[in-house]
Amino acid sequence: MGRAPFAARIGRWSANHPWLAITAWLCFVVASVVGGSLVGTVQATPQNSLHGELARADRIEQAGAFPDTPAAESILITARAGDLDLQRAQAVAIDLSARMRVLPEVAKVADPVTSPDRDAVLVEVEMTGSANDADARVGPRLEATTQAQQRYPDLWVEQVGSASLGKALTETLAADFVRAELISVPVALLILLFSFGALIAAGVPVVLALSAVAGAMGLAQFASHIFPAGELVSSIILLIGMAVGVDYSLFYLRREREERARGHDHRSAVEIAAATSGHAVLVSGVAVLVAMASLFLVGDNTFSSMAIGSLLVVGVAVVGSLTVLPAILVTLGRWVDRPRVPFLGRRIHRAQRSRFWAAALRPALRAPLVTLVISVGALVIVAVPALDMNLKKPTSTDLPRSIPILRTVDRLAQAFPSNDLGTSHVVAVRTNAAGGPAVERELTELSRRITGDSRFAQDRPPTVRRSADRTVFLASVHVSGATDSGAATQSLRRLRGELLPQTVGTVADTEWAVAGRTASDADFRDRMAAALPLVVAFVLAMTFLIMLVTFRSVVVALTSILLNTISVAASYGLLVLVFQHTWAEGVLGFTSNGAVVSWLPLMLFVILFGLSMDYHVFVVSRIREAVQGGVPTRQAIEQGIVSSASTVSSAAIIMVAVFCVFATLSVVEFKQLGVGLAAAILIDATIIRAVVLPSLMRLLGEANWWAPRFRTRRPGTAVTPRDGDADTQVIMAVVDR
Repeated sequence: MGRAPFAARIGRWSANHPWLAITAWLCFVVASVVGGSLVGTVQATPQNSLHGELARADRIEQAGAFPDTPAAESILITARAGDLDLQRAQAVAIDLSARMRVLPEVAKVADPVTSPDRDAVLVEVEMTGSANDADARVGPRLEATTQAQQRYPDLWVEQVGSASLGKALTETLAADFVRAELISVPVALLILLFSFGALIAAGVPVVLALSAVAGAMGLAQFASHIFPAGELVSSIILLIGMAVGVDYSLFYLRREREERARGHDHRSAVEIAAATSGHAVLVSGVAVLVAMASLFLVGDNTFSSMAIGSLLVVGVAVVGSLTVLPAILVTLGRWVDRPRVPFLGRRIHRAQRSRFWAAALRPALRAPLVTLVISVGALVIVAVPALDMNLKKPTSTDLPRSIPILRTVDRLAQAFPSNDLGTSHVVAVRTNAAGGPAVERELTELSRRITGDSRFAQDRPPTVRRSADRTVFLASVHVSGATDSGAATQSLRRLRGELLPQTVGTVADTEWAVAGRTASDADFRDRMAAALPLVVAFVLAMTFLIMLVTFRSVVVALTSILLNTISVAASYGLLVLVFQHTWAEGVLGFTSNGAVVSWLPLMLFVILFGLSMDYHVFVVSRIREAVQGGVPTRQAIEQGIVSSASTVSSAAIIMVAVFCVFATLSVVEFKQLGVGLAAAILIDATIIRAVVLPSLMRLLGEANWWAPRFRTRRPGTAVTPRDGDADTQVIMAVVDR
């Protein structure tokens, strides 16, 4: 008899040493959480996330040793209803200014300013220290503003600024994630109760998934000292961890229950589940890990930190499924099916063949060509809108106005239009001591050249800051239009490609770079466009190799990546239909900006290509297992899909439910991520696995298992314990025993 596969050996060891495996897992999770909290998290900053020309501009600015820009906040006083009593508003402003001046966090309070329409009063407050550490000092000022609001309830007394806005958004996101956790866990548990009919069986996957998320969160804090953590890392860990953690446990538990229903004793059932579903978990986990690792190819800290978080949580979930899960099942024994849920407990002994899926599968098996053409044609139609995808990085205007401080931002912009200085490019120039006067002249020439160009603001000429030694210059070139407008992007292209090379670029020993929000967005889009082909090629090639090694078939490997690509394309089309148009605004609670978040297509491709392998590996493994047992391919397709349909359905419903929770969060990035993932998983688990896959495999027939001669034997032949593969040997050995 050949050697058992790795997953089977690990599962057998855990089943034979259950308390050691459980204790080791608990120690690992506790050590990760405690250790991570002790070392803390290194958060990504704009400085350690810069690339290319933006990084060069930052280095030039740092070389100039410019004084730190002080943090400033604005206090806006307006009427709650009707016309503003200007005399009363000015008295409130004077009172509030006096209270602000005594705060140690306040450096200077400007005199109150009345709006042009005399409907608002503005007080500008400058904080001590720099803008970089303003978040930690904004609290007392917000408290003073809140107290003023309580003293004058007939007026709006509101504070807004970068520090207070950042604080409000952080608190909103934190509340969103707490809500996501509180909703996703009960929803997953409820679905599992319907799936298993017993409370303990339903609770095991949820507990294991939560422990995997906790362990990965702790490890991510260690990893942040190498790859600083971006703002999305925690949400990615929670999102993927709950999805794969529950899925892997579900695959394992359903197979273990199925084998017990066939008459195997508890330990034998666990070992068979380890050799089959455990092996599928290992393969799909490796596929997810490889897909997530492709994010490192982008060369961006945001994606690298998300890759680290994804790799950690998937790796921990796989390890937990292969080690502690069989140990828990052996320890619980028959208690895993207790206590039974009324009216659902009979599912414990129900056969794993689904009548619904048997009926749904008939068209694919009886008329495979027609079924394939219709189903693929429908998915292509859904994917067509993706050709019109518009990419954009969200701005503050895309945030929901349900956040109070954003309504204050709108009132400030309406009352004091000139307070918003609009979009500007930051031109950083560095030269030697002799080149300073020449750079001064060329910057003057630059100002002259943009005069009359409608893409630049004509009412605000460029402003220039100079270093003490006159070798570093920072010029703010103002633009007409919003940050993401076509005029702003065109002005950036002209500035970089024409104006600067013809002016400051002519001065010897001088370097220059253009930064700013428009430059950051444009460079990010360009970097995504350049990285996407490389990431796609890597993921496709590695997925092909994994499927080839797993199933020993070139055809299965090729069809795997083909079907995954179709489901991803369809999810792109749905994403465009939902978010680039306005029809879903009321349903999902957002305001469309006519675009998809610029980082989302690449991130969705990687996540979906990894996660969809869960179902593909699980289903095709059951088909291959039947073929290796001597079942004809057509019958094996029906047997494999129908026997796994209920498991795949439950897993998909849980994934979709978890992802839909993220679609309810406040920020549009998370809404789009949740909708994109939920749509793709739903398509993948239903149309792809139950319609496209069986019809395609039915058409291919025995060709499904084709491989070059140097590969192993075709799996359609009869199997014995001596010539079968490792999985089959383990199963037959257990049965014989």
